[in-house]
This record gives sequence, structure tokens and C-alpha cells, in this order.
Amino acid sequence: MCNYCGCREFPLIGQLTREHEEIEESAGALRRAVNEGRYDVAAPLLEELLARLAPHTATEESGLFAELRAEGSLAEEVDRLCAEHDDIHGVLGAIDRRNPDWPAVLEALGRLRHHIDHEEHGLFPASVIMLPIAAWDRITPGRSAVGG
Repeated sequence: MCNYCGCREFPLIGQLTREHEEIEESAGALRRAVNEGRYDVAAPLLEELLARLAPHTATEESGLFAELRAEGSLAEEVDRLCAEHDDIHGVLGAIDRRNPDWPAVLEALGRLRHHIDHEEHGLFPASVIMLPIAAWDRITPGRSAVGG
């Protein structure tokens, strides 16, 4: 994760980064279990990962991504990242729990790692520059949209 630009000082970016770290821990445990053939452990780890991904993605898309899309400069990038969310969630969510396609899970985990890296080192630092303070006020956890 990025430690150099200061974007984590923004409460929402800090929250999303902490969630990325938790997601990467879950994904790493799942990857190791699959690679070691411990499928009895992998199945619940997949569920754990999905439980972390769903609220995280919703927070990104309804907060930061919505503001970036409205600002306009990074709208295409946001659209691409949302498509990646759909792809990753779609693959992981559609895995047959009785007969999992573990190679498909591993491929999705690879895309997830790349996706998180791009958000952490590209989108998050850029968002700090692109969004006005009013936008940050609207999406900062614990602040109301009206009057802060």
C-alpha cells in the first residue's frame, strides 16, 4: 500500500485502505489454501472474502467513485474500475460451492490484487488532487452531507 503521498490522511481513503489490507489478507489466505489443495479451508475463506468485498465496493462506488464521476476528469477510470468490481464479484460470487472452479478463483484473485494496487497507487492519490473540499466533506465518514 502507498505510504508516500498522504492520501490516507483523508478519512475515507484511510478507511478504504484499511479495508484493502483486510481484503488482501483474506485473498492471500484463500490463495494459499487453494494452492496447497486445502479446499475444505478454502471454501469458507471464499465466503469471508466475499463478505469483505461487498460492503467495501459499495462504499467506494457510492462515495468516492460517485464524486469522481461527477467531477469528470477521472470518469473513464472510475467506469473501468467499476467494471472490474463487477467482473471480480461476478466470478467469485458465481463459483459453484459444491464443485468450485479453483483456477477461476485464483485468476480472479490475481485481478483483485492488480485492481487494489491501481486504486492505492493511482486513483486514491489522484482523487486527493482532483476533488474539491466540498466533495470530501460529503463523503467523509461521520459527516453529514448538509452542514458537516
